[in-house]
Amino acid sequence: MAHTQQATSRSESLISVLSLLGIGAYLVMRYALDTGHEIYTLSGNVSLTAPDTGIYSGQFGFRISLAELPLITVLILGGVPLLYQLAAKLLQRDLGADLLAGMSIVTAILLHEYLAGSLVVLMLAGGAVLESYAVRRASSVLEALARRMPSVAHRKSADTLIDITTEQVVIGDTLLILPHEICPVDGTVLEGAGTMDESYLTGEPYMMSKVRGSQVLSGAVNGDTALTIRADKLAVDSRYAKIMEVMRSSEQHRPKLRRLGDQLGAVYMPVAVAIALFAWLASGEVIRFLAVLVIATPCPLLIGIPVTIISSISLAARREIIIKNPAILETIGTCRTAIFDKTGTLTYGRPALTALIPGNGHHERDVLTLVASLERYSKHPLSGAIIKAAEKSALPLLKVTNIMELPGEGLKGEVGGKRVQITSRQKFLALQPAAELPPVGGGLECVVLIDDAYAGTLQFRDEVRADSSSFITHLRPSHLFDRVMLVSGDRESEVRYLAEQVGIEHVYFGQSPTQKLDIVRRETEAAKTVFLGDGINDAPALTAATIGIAFGQNSDITGESADAVIMDSSLLKVDELFHIGERMRAIALQSAIGGMSLSIIGMIAAGMGYLTPVAGAITQEIIDVIAVLNALRAAIPPKTLSDF
Repeated sequence: MAHTQQATSRSESLISVLSLLGIGAYLVMRYALDTGHEIYTLSGNVSLTAPDTGIYSGQFGFRISLAELPLITVLILGGVPLLYQLAAKLLQRDLGADLLAGMSIVTAILLHEYLAGSLVVLMLAGGAVLESYAVRRASSVLEALARRMPSVAHRKSADTLIDITTEQVVIGDTLLILPHEICPVDGTVLEGAGTMDESYLTGEPYMMSKVRGSQVLSGAVNGDTALTIRADKLAVDSRYAKIMEVMRSSEQHRPKLRRLGDQLGAVYMPVAVAIALFAWLASGEVIRFLAVLVIATPCPLLIGIPVTIISSISLAARREIIIKNPAILETIGTCRTAIFDKTGTLTYGRPALTALIPGNGHHERDVLTLVASLERYSKHPLSGAIIKAAEKSALPLLKVTNIMELPGEGLKGEVGGKRVQITSRQKFLALQPAAELPPVGGGLECVVLIDDAYAGTLQFRDEVRADSSSFITHLRPSHLFDRVMLVSGDRESEVRYLAEQVGIEHVYFGQSPTQKLDIVRRETEAAKTVFLGDGINDAPALTAATIGIAFGQNSDITGESADAVIMDSSLLKVDELFHIGERMRAIALQSAIGGMSLSIIGMIAAGMGYLTPVAGAITQEIIDVIAVLNALRAAIPPKTLSDF
């Protein structure tokens, strides 16, 4: 299919060049060489006879000036192939506005208006070339990324360094990234410290620090120091490769808005023909019929819609938003119900210390100081939350000795001359069943012992995103959502806690993937829905919603099920997607309806005799260029893409 499209594009390019040369030759011969007065006549006799009688006999004559020979060549070599393509569309009952171009060419030939006919040929072929160029221009960011992607990686093995292709990289390989090289795959830093430029991927003009344990992205440009990384993904599964799939995925879908353009053309064509016939009948001048048809030819006009779509996909890709189904760009502004999963969407998917309840005779700051000092030597998932809480309170960390962390016993050590132990409620009560502890709360918890005596309880919950509340609050006034829902498989206490924090009224908890699917289907029947989730259990719901948006790349299944993927898990990016879709629809309709409105004004002027067929063709070409340039605006980011 791609080969056929390329061949068609080359054919239309050749016809465009032929048309330009033919029209140029005519103008030179007609006005510079003054050969327009030399008239040649081609005449002949035609007869059709049967064995016993004559059926038809007649003469024909064809008058042409020498200057018009280049135009005749354009109409034969360029017009006939285009008429053939339009005839094929007609046989398929594709009554698009391009058929007006075919009518214009035929009418121009019958009326001996060869210059007007040649201009229509140029317009028809040039419009297709213009569309091809505009699409390439709109996706130039992705093409630039493709050219930048390295084809070679440096694999470290013992004391040797071997150059391999990026396709040969396997998960777990140790790779060396030299200074100023481009990272070939997503991975984790094993050795070295430096910076990387990720602006090509994130749009943020900052150098990101990289130390041991930092995540690196394929496509990022390394700084001044070499980094050794472990490959975490194959090249085809890396962040860079996911972005490059945007164009391939979009070509497999035909958005509804593109069909709207075809429908507009189907309505526009009979209107244009009616105006042309009325102008002819009212004036008695058939030349006005041609003038109206020529200016009505919108062959490159409606390309404003697909160009706007491709431009918007390109803009989204630059913002780390992968649009897998371009149809959502039209639909997203009409969705009225937003459904959120909990973990990893409205929360960060990581624990945060929400409460420290000190025991009798202990102070909160003292307990947190001792616990944080010990936890900095632990790899437990809760240790980061404790250390972060201590840093927020600007607590000093003390020297630790005799550290021990045995499975099932928790973390032990001596801090500031005191024995500190962090364990679970169950383990503590097994040793001291008579001890009094605070009531069990939602989320996770652990118990702190100082010198073998109870000193406090630490309580944790999934950390709520800092912008969750403001994002939820702005959905109704800014994007006209009537209903916002929280649907989660977590416990009631956890889900209701989050709903209160962010301001969501409609809450469903303890939901299995099947139950989530049923809820989304029911809501989608009532109104168009947006579902935002993260995780394999969200895949069915993502598919059932009008629009499914996946956060990050934690699950390939989730990514495949979603219509769009937010690579940089951020609610800000979700809001940007809303605005990109709404902006795309507005610009597309501006290009289509605005361009056709200008054409109708031109048709009326031509019908009244103010525009000749040649002037009409030039006027229409100007309108088409304006429409396409307006469509390309969709690829240019505005000052802001968010309003919360």
